[in-house]
Order: sequence, then structure tokens, then C-alpha cells
Amino acid sequence: MKKNIHPNYTKATVTCACGNTFEVESTKENIQVEVCSKCHPAYTGKQSSVAKKGQVEKFNKKFGFDTTK
Repeated sequence: MKKNIHPNYTKATVTCACGNTFEVESTKENIQVEVCSKCHPAYTGKQSSVAKKGQVEKFNKKFGFDTTK
């Protein structure tokens, strides 16, 4: 690697909107995010599977796929 062209890679503190904080390594010192693994619906189990099913049915209807076969 060439010397003196790469940024410093140090520990960074990530702060979520929900208040959760954790450390990662980055070129920035502080990182703020809106959603993390503690508050994201897919990770917490609060995501509705009914909404997913409706989207698949909507897609099949839109493109004329027959799911009864």
C-alpha cells in the first residue's frame, strides 16, 4: 500500500435514534443512524407477515400468474 494516502481507521461510536449505542471501526468518529438491529421491525419480530403475503398476491395478479396449478 502507498503511504500517507489512506484515512485513519479507528473505533467509532454508532448512535441510533432509539438510544442504542455500539462501537464499530470506521474512518469517522461518530455515526448516527435512524434504525438499528434493536429497533428494526424485521429483527425485533414486529414485522407483519400478512403484509408480505399481500404483496406477493398483488404481484401475481398484476402480471397474470396463476398460483392454483
